[in-house]
Amino acid sequence: MDNLPTTPPRGLWRQHDFPLLLGGRLVSQLGDQLQFLALPLLVVALTGSPAQAGIVLGLQTVVYLVFGLLSGALADRWDRKATMVWCEIGRGALTATVPIAAACGILGMPQLYAVAVLNGVLGTLFGAASSSALPNIVTRADLPGALGTIGAMSNTVRIAGASVAGLAYALGRMVPFAFNAVSFLASAVALRAIRADFQQERAADAASPRELLADIAHGLSWLWRKPVIRTLALLDAGDSLRYGAGYLLIIMLAQHLHADPAQVGIVFAGAAIGALLGSLMAPALIRRFPLGRLSITMLWVEALAFPFYALAPTWWLLLVVAFAESVVSPIYNVALDSYRLGVTPDELRGRVTSAIDTLTTGAGAVGTMAGGALISLIGAPALTGVLTGWLTLLALAATLSRTVRTARATD
Repeated sequence: MDNLPTTPPRGLWRQHDFPLLLGGRLVSQLGDQLQFLALPLLVVALTGSPAQAGIVLGLQTVVYLVFGLLSGALADRWDRKATMVWCEIGRGALTATVPIAAACGILGMPQLYAVAVLNGVLGTLFGAASSSALPNIVTRADLPGALGTIGAMSNTVRIAGASVAGLAYALGRMVPFAFNAVSFLASAVALRAIRADFQQERAADAASPRELLADIAHGLSWLWRKPVIRTLALLDAGDSLRYGAGYLLIIMLAQHLHADPAQVGIVFAGAAIGALLGSLMAPALIRRFPLGRLSITMLWVEALAFPFYALAPTWWLLLVVAFAESVVSPIYNVALDSYRLGVTPDELRGRVTSAIDTLTTGAGAVGTMAGGALISLIGAPALTGVLTGWLTLLALAATLSRTVRTARATD
């Protein structure tokens, strides 16, 4: 495999294309965050059923698990830029049907279910094309900085988004949906203005179902033959399992400490600030330390920090634990993603990315469902111990793995 270039990274903000990519992404993400809060509130207002609200929110994960591998194969065959632009236009048009139907007095649950499923399909395809395109928009030496910047700005939107979402919904139930529809179109305009090619030159072509299955199998086969990417992806999936269970766990532990909803929100805001700090630190740490050492260190920090969730005597100390633990994940993720995107051939990048994302998304979904069941069965403090043990096993596996210990960003 090629080594990283020795030339220093160029200033990302002085480039023409990266600010356009980032700006469009952030506007769209803010719109998504507004809608993420508004959608369950709207469903409950229409039906009075929290269960239906949960189903609508869960559809996106289900769609990703079903369509994820196929989206990667399509992203490798189709023109990525055109795919991303049309996905944004499609999502904008679908989202706009919600306020239009509401204004006409015909909005109902069948439409909301359809919008959720179709937006999930387009969002999954967009994500596969977007991740695959990034190494063609910035240089390989710029990848850690680009990924760190994207993570930092995304977490900034995440921190501010909750308050903005509440304000938008207070202005009117349809305001978040109208804003999101416009944000998708703004993203499409920004993408259209990018000058760089989103993939190496090759002809876009259609494919039969059999050919697409062969494409998926080829991508999975390539991934399995790469021990560093394969091993770290499995460890990342194990960590996602814990993350899925941990979200509900932290809420329950905060309630045990008599935290009110506003204080619970502050705990998660602290976690978002920690993730923001980790994203900012990631590029410098990646340049200084080998990939394997970063991976092992991050897993041990998570394992050692996690039991303090159950030991924290007040909600504000729970916030401190959430902040500290959340710093490490972005560093690990940026290091792994930089390595994977740098060494994966362009023509396979969509399939490899979607395979790993499907694995980690599925693990997170399983963790969420298992976490709820285990909290009911053994209680939140006991589950904290179980998850601490799980993280310790992951850290030990990474430490004992020669593949992980010797992994370097220049492999």
